[in-house]
Order: sequence, then structure tokens, then C-alpha cells
Amino acid sequence: MNIQMETGWKTALESEFSKPYFVDLVHFVKKEYKDHTCYPQGKNIFAAFDSCPLQTLKVVIIGQDPYHGPGQANGLCFSVHEGINHPPSLQNIFKELESDTGKTYPKSGDLSKWAQQGVLLINATLTVRAHQAGSHQKKGWETFTDAVIKHISDTEEHIVFLLWGGFAKGKSKFINTDKHQIFTSGHPSPLSANRGYWFGNKHFSKTNTYLKSVGKTPINW
Repeated sequence: MNIQMETGWKTALESEFSKPYFVDLVHFVKKEYKDHTCYPQGKNIFAAFDSCPLQTLKVVIIGQDPYHGPGQANGLCFSVHEGINHPPSLQNIFKELESDTGKTYPKSGDLSKWAQQGVLLINATLTVRAHQAGSHQKKGWETFTDAVIKHISDTEEHIVFLLWGGFAKGKSKFINTDKHQIFTSGHPSPLSANRGYWFGNKHFSKTNTYLKSVGKTPINW
């Protein structure tokens, strides 16, 4: 199956593309995009991989579902297109970044600059029908993205995994903690953050401290 994806990732994940679940998933996604408005744009479905080549990978952040409002989803978890209002979770991510690192709250909600430094911003489900959160869950995407996490764990070394919220924490079972660093906290959504499970996690500075300790260039958040 001819999947358009950054070469390193495509080679690494090639075996998934011919599996029955993935073939069924492609048929489902094509029909959904034909019959309904879906996000992100088709060209951005694999943007997380295209923006962060495998050879540059240092950090993995796992989201659950793309944004389902018009113009928001750009294929990177928690990220929105330039000029789009920041959703509540992204606002809280930036507030924590500000308090943790002293950086000024960013104007743009586009996290591409993180991805370009080696941060894989991957949702467990890579597509969604407009205005219907979770509408493409349990169709095969989770099987694929779990395979991505397993591949990273098995073949890479000294990757930081930032697992925010119960859903992301559930992915820890795929990660070899002898080789990689996991940081966990509550989800940055207002429900979790306002209960004290998000703010103060200092994940941005902790990530850079770890990267420096293993001889890698820190992320310019």
C-alpha cells in the first residue's frame, strides 16, 4: 500500500501497512473523508511523522484525538494552525511552559517548531469526523499508533515519553523503561489541570535535563 510518509518512518513501519487491520482502516478513512467533513486535511494525517523525521527523534508526546472544530487540527497533537485560537488544553500547556522555563507565552499555537527539533506529537487516533469527538476511535488507528510506540521503544534509545492523562499513561506498557525516560502527569485539559494534576509538573525542564544527561541537544521549547 502506497502510504505517503517521511522516508525513515515509512521504512520502519512498512510491515504495518499490509496488515488486514490497516487495509480496513484505509478504506474506512477514505470513505469518511469522501462522505463527511473530517480533520485534519488529508495531506496532514501523517504530519506528526513528516514534521519529525525518525532520525531526529528525542521526545514523544501522546494525545488522544485530533481537534474536531473547523481549522484547528494540523496533524500534530495539541497543536493548531497559525492564527487559530488556542484550545483550553494548549493554553494550559503554554502556561506550564511559561512557569517552568520562564519563556513568554507563545502567540502561535502551531507546535511545528517542537516537531522539527525531534518531538513526535502523535495522537492515538489520527483522524476525526467534524464536531464528533472520538468518531474514528476503535477503527484501527490505535493498533497502528501502539505499533509506532513499540517500535520506538524497541529500536531507539534514551527517548523521553511525556504521558499526560490516564489515556496516555496506559501506553507505558509498551515502553522499555530501562532504555527510555517516562514523565507522567494529569492531562492539561481544564478538568484535570484545575484539580491540581497538571500545573507544576515541570516536564519541559525535566525533559531537557534528561536529554543533556544522555548527550543530546535540549529542546528549545
